[in-house]
Amino acid sequence: MVYKWLCERELSEKYSDFANGSYVLGLSKSYALFLLLMIFCSFALTFLVLKHLKGILPKDQGRQFAVNGALSEGKPRGCGLLFMTTFTLCAALFIPLEIESVIYLACIYGAMLTGYFDDAAEKPWGNVKKGLCDLVISLAVAFTYYHYNGSDIRILLFGVESVHIPAALFIILAGVLVWTAINVTNCSDGVDGLCSSLVMAVLAVMLLMTGFAKSVFGAMSPYIMFATLAAYLWFNCSPSKMLMGDAGSRALGVFLAILFLNSAAPLSFIPMCIVIIIDGGLGLLKLSFRRFLGMKKFMDNIRTPIHDHERKNKGWSDTQVVTRFTIIQLVVNLCYMAAVSWIV
Repeated sequence: MVYKWLCERELSEKYSDFANGSYVLGLSKSYALFLLLMIFCSFALTFLVLKHLKGILPKDQGRQFAVNGALSEGKPRGCGLLFMTTFTLCAALFIPLEIESVIYLACIYGAMLTGYFDDAAEKPWGNVKKGLCDLVISLAVAFTYYHYNGSDIRILLFGVESVHIPAALFIILAGVLVWTAINVTNCSDGVDGLCSSLVMAVLAVMLLMTGFAKSVFGAMSPYIMFATLAAYLWFNCSPSKMLMGDAGSRALGVFLAILFLNSAAPLSFIPMCIVIIIDGGLGLLKLSFRRFLGMKKFMDNIRTPIHDHERKNKGWSDTQVVTRFTIIQLVVNLCYMAAVSWIV
């Protein structure tokens, strides 16, 4: 692995610094070189793979009920297969992986594959089939985290460093977090550049929060994912040339959930992903109330996902949706970071 080549002892100390949050200033030359190499390789590899291998991907058939859905017809779909593969390869190359991290990468990649097979299928998968896949992945992540880390969590906004949750309840709640992250992130992918921009906004502030990451994987992988998504966004910004599809959005949901679990502050997912939650989650809420509670007119005046409401009902352009949603997420996250820093 690359870290063995670049001053193994010094970098091992720096990995520990990452886990403890001491990594903003005072970087050594060896570590700075390592960080530069990691980011550059992640971006360059993803860029080249997307540019030259997009032809192997299925073509989008157009989304019948989405605003401007017809504009996507014929574009390569399922690019998540490519950029999540480069992310996984770069993570294996640059991060000193342990069994726990390997399981997380397998779950992320598994979510990508389920999304890709759905993207490529002539007949889209049904909700039951996708739901079972989500359940298996969610429980796998929840059990893995509990097995290696226990069930104590931090509540950063109140300065609480340790709250013990009974094992069974913790696994259920952690599974709900992963399932929710998968589905709200998936639903937020409907405007060129939106999903990737929102996830990058979350990752950027997460990297600024000293002490947020509590594991090497949680500290290092956001850099690789940020660079990977930056390369994808080069091709996906409006008007897009390719689409991530469920292969990308579902895997990104799992990745976000794992990061927040590994921070030992899973409740931070709510404020730090609030735009993703509202944009994708209100559609799930609307569907649930209408289907299971018989409230046929629930949220009748609100089009979901919310990005479609803003485009259709408010007249926002795609660029306005992406820019304004990302600004909101960045401002909320920076406010959350300032509040946590003040309390701590």
